[in-house]
Amino acid sequence: MATMIVPNSIAFQLSANSLFFLLLIIFCSSCKTTFAFQGTKSKSFHHILHLNSLLQSAACNSSTQGLHHQKSSLQVVHKHGPCSLLHLDRAKTPPTHAETFFQDEGRVRYIQSRLANKSGCKADVKVTDVANLPAKDGRVVGSGNYIVTVGIGTPKKQLSLIFDTGSDITWTQCEPCLGFCYHQRDAKFDPSVSSTYSNVSCNSVQCSSLLSATGYLPLCSLSTCVYRIQYGDSSFSTGFFAKERLTLTPFDVFDNFLFGCGQNNQGLFGGAAGLLGLGRDQFSLPSQTARKYNKIFSYCLPSSSSSIGFLTLGKRRRYGSKSVKFTPLSTSIQDSSFYGLDITGISVGGKRLSISASVFTTAGAIIDSGTVITRLQPDAYAALRSEFRQRMRRYRMGRELSILDTCYDFSKYKSVNIPKISFFFRGGVKLTIPLVGTLYVANVSQVCLAFAANSDASDIAIFGNTQQKTLQVIYDGAGGRVGFGTKGCY
Repeated sequence: MATMIVPNSIAFQLSANSLFFLLLIIFCSSCKTTFAFQGTKSKSFHHILHLNSLLQSAACNSSTQGLHHQKSSLQVVHKHGPCSLLHLDRAKTPPTHAETFFQDEGRVRYIQSRLANKSGCKADVKVTDVANLPAKDGRVVGSGNYIVTVGIGTPKKQLSLIFDTGSDITWTQCEPCLGFCYHQRDAKFDPSVSSTYSNVSCNSVQCSSLLSATGYLPLCSLSTCVYRIQYGDSSFSTGFFAKERLTLTPFDVFDNFLFGCGQNNQGLFGGAAGLLGLGRDQFSLPSQTARKYNKIFSYCLPSSSSSIGFLTLGKRRRYGSKSVKFTPLSTSIQDSSFYGLDITGISVGGKRLSISASVFTTAGAIIDSGTVITRLQPDAYAALRSEFRQRMRRYRMGRELSILDTCYDFSKYKSVNIPKISFFFRGGVKLTIPLVGTLYVANVSQVCLAFAANSDASDIAIFGNTQQKTLQVIYDGAGGRVGFGTKGCY
């Protein structure tokens, strides 16, 4: 417990000796270098990868397919890429591949432990890293996050936030930073200069409902509700639970949006101003905007750090097209935040793998925008790896890369054939993973299969963001389904 001195000029008016609880935890950040893939369409069961396409672009390709024709869309970009202003912050160094995977493992362990705790209170940590605007790939909480820019307050203050489908509470760092604020590129939000800011009281229904969204019981600083949230990588945010005007686009403005005004925040958030939650709890962005958008949103994660994706609220015109296939949300996932999937099979190069149905049903699966590498049950991954290696036997193996144990040295080739990998979901949905989602490229002599095994058969599978790149992923919360469409962006 600590004593905080709050200036009288602060609009949310707390006394000079307010009692405020602080969390002190250290966080490590991670990120990876990304490459632009150019594959030729093949009528066979293989992608053709041209090795001269494995070059990182220093310029931003701002032509995002379909983005500018949708009113309620935000841009999604890679945090450390040329499309993001955050990359201009020289105080932040992009993480190495090893750091990326270390952080990714931390997020995966947190998700799995949280989902394994199916009784009463949630685990002692809570993941939060999503946003609803043009998606930019960020390497912060969980290492595989993307960022968007939203407006908070009146007058509007533009802030770059991490968006995450595994988080619910939206928060940003606020002045006067009573505890500690990490370095961010945007100027911090100052509630004292906003005419639409107000605190949530301790005895309100909203305050008493915070446990389901954060995993922590709220605290009280005099009459003001105090939220607490901690993530799988041990980063955290603590501050005042408040209401404010949220501006997503000129057509999407929401008053009395509930969010966290962070006064004590620690962790390497990569210069982002906070987090935007896209989970399923009542305090998530989809839930708070449900009257207008019916809990429907979609995104496309760009193929590389030099490209731009999108985050769209409500239905897009392509939802009804034959190219979009929907699978029902899994009923086996008991956590109220995550979006569950029922995987029914995997194929490699057109061959359906011999994997018992019980392998997938025992632990289940979720889709997550913050996990970088897809995790599979040990038996499922072993079958995938074996068939992939068999079909790639003509190529020289390369050094393993952290959790990735199937890597190749393509330095002597101009082009290579990569077997297509497809996932099958309940409802007869077949999703062929794009080439950019099949491989993780460290360099031309270390190109790896972008999947990894869980340590135990009882650990939940996670469909990660690498495999989602360039896909249009649609979340229909009201309809209880998730959809996939091809060629969502570049």
